[in-house]
Amino acid sequence: MMALLHLLLLVSQIVSFPWNLLGLVPLVGGITLNLVADAAFKKVRTTVKPFEKPSALITSGVFRISRHPMYLGMALILLGIAILMGSLFPLSVVAVFCILMELVFVRMEERMLEEQFGPAWIAYKQKIRKWI
Repeated sequence: MMALLHLLLLVSQIVSFPWNLLGLVPLVGGITLNLVADAAFKKVRTTVKPFEKPSALITSGVFRISRHPMYLGMALILLGIAILMGSLFPLSVVAVFCILMELVFVRMEERMLEEQFGPAWIAYKQKIRKWI
């Protein structure tokens, strides 16, 4: 989608070379965040799949920064790609992604986590921000 918007709607190149290479920072950061969060899920043997009930509440590691580090990582990856492309319209994909994740996945996951872990989830939720 980003590449299509970039190619079809290349109206405004907002980040030119070599500045577009700064997109590598959020790209690599997002990949790292996803790998670390995925490893935390595997370590406690709980599901990473959004619609499955988790068997453990992870509150350490990257989960001390964000309640949803994998979605944050995905958003950073998209942001990095958009910056590397350098045009305006791929940035809209990042915004749409974040809105969709919030509306479709985050709200549902947080309801499931509250049902599954009750007071422990509520205490965690009060201390840690949803995204960052």
